[in-house]
Amino acid sequence: MVMNRHTRPVAMLMALAALTAGCGTADHPAAAAGTLQPPPSLATAMTTATGEWAVAVLGGSAASHNNFWQLFARPARTSTWRLVTPPGVASNGGLVIATPGAGSVVAGFRPSQRLAFSPLAITRDNGTAWSPGLLDAGLANVPGALAAAPRSGRLLALLTNGTAELSETGGTHWARLATLHSLTSSAAGRRCGLRGLSAVAFSPLGTPLLAGTCSHRSTVGIFAFTGGAWHLAGPALPASQPGQPTRVLSLTVAGNGETALLAVGARRDTMLLGAWSTRSGRWAPSPSLPLGGAQVASVSVGPRGTIGVVLNGRAGVIIRPGTGWQWLPFLPVGTQALTPGPGPLVDALAAAGTTFTDWAWTPGSAAWAKKQTLHVRVHYGSSGSATTSSRSRWLRVPPPADRTAMAASSAFAVAH
Repeated sequence: MVMNRHTRPVAMLMALAALTAGCGTADHPAAAAGTLQPPPSLATAMTTATGEWAVAVLGGSAASHNNFWQLFARPARTSTWRLVTPPGVASNGGLVIATPGAGSVVAGFRPSQRLAFSPLAITRDNGTAWSPGLLDAGLANVPGALAAAPRSGRLLALLTNGTAELSETGGTHWARLATLHSLTSSAAGRRCGLRGLSAVAFSPLGTPLLAGTCSHRSTVGIFAFTGGAWHLAGPALPASQPGQPTRVLSLTVAGNGETALLAVGARRDTMLLGAWSTRSGRWAPSPSLPLGGAQVASVSVGPRGTIGVVLNGRAGVIIRPGTGWQWLPFLPVGTQALTPGPGPLVDALAAAGTTFTDWAWTPGSAAWAKKQTLHVRVHYGSSGSATTSSRSRWLRVPPPADRTAMAASSAFAVAH
C-alpha cells in the first residue's frame, strides 16, 4: 500500500486502535458490545464570551473513590487556568457543565457512593462564587447531560434512566419533558429507530433539543420539541452512507447555530462527521473521517464551532466549519481534552495524579510546548466524608462572603 499524506494518519490511527482495544468501561454498553462508538468521557472544554472552562479528572483509582473530577477556568485576556470546582460535595461521580452565556456556568455533580441525587452549582462571575441548585435525580454519564438556555435561566437535564427533565426556574423545580420510551414510540423516534439518548441542548431560540442514537435509515437523532411534539431536526447524511447507524456524540449551541459531532457506522467502519446549523435552520456537514476502529475519548467545542477530538492512542484532530479534518502531532501523555482556538491555536489539557498541565501547539510546530502546570493537593480517602447525602444540607450553603473560606478548606487547594 502506498502511503501519502492523507492515508498515513488513518493507517497510524488504525495501528493505535489495535493497541488500545478493550479499554472501554462497563458504563457504556455500546462499547462492550463492540458495535457503536461509546459516549465520550466527561472530560471536556468549552468557550464562553468571558473565558474558557475545562473538566478533567485527577487523583487515583476510581474503584477506591480517589478519582476527583475538577473544574478549571481561564478568563478571557488571561493565559493561565485556575481551579474553580464548587466546594461542599464529592465529585467522584463526575462533573458536567453548561452555560447560558456571558460568565455564567452551571455545574452538575453526578451521583457517587451515598450521593443519590445531583447537586447543581451556578456561578455568574467566572467561578469566584457559587450558589446552589438541585436535581433530585442522577445526571446521565455523558458530557451533554446538562444544558442551559441563553439568558432565560431554563435548564434541561438528561437522567441516568433516559428521562429528560426541564426546569423553568434555574434548577429549583423540575418537570418531566420526555422519557426514552415516549420518544422512542413517537413518530420521530420510530423513524430514527432510537436506541438511546446522549445529549440535551437548547436551540438559539430556546427550543429544547434531545440527541441520541438512530439504528436505521441513516437518520441523525436530533429531536426538537415544537408544537407539543418531538420532530427530527438533524442534518441529512451523505447518500454515500446509506443504512448506517448514527450516534450523536456531542451537541452544543453557541451564538446563532448548533454544533454536532456524529459517529456514523459501526465497528471498524465508523466515520466521524461534524455538522453546523445556520440561522435559517440548514445544516452543513463536514467531510467524513474514517476511524479504523479507534474510539473517541473526548470532545470539546471552541470558538465559532471548532471541534476538538481526542482519540485513543494519543491521537487528536480538529475541524472548523467549512474545512477538512486536521491531524495534530501526537498528544502529550495524559491528554484528556483539547481547547481549539482562538484562531489556529490548540491547547491540550493533560492530567495525572495531582498535576494538571496545559500544552500549546501552533500550526507548523512539530511538538507541543508546556504552557502551564497546576499542582493540585489531593486528600486521598476524603471522598466518603465529603459526600453530601442530604438534600437540605446541600441547599443550606454559606452566603457568598463565606464561600471563599469554604473553598479554601475543601478537599483541593492549588499550589501556584
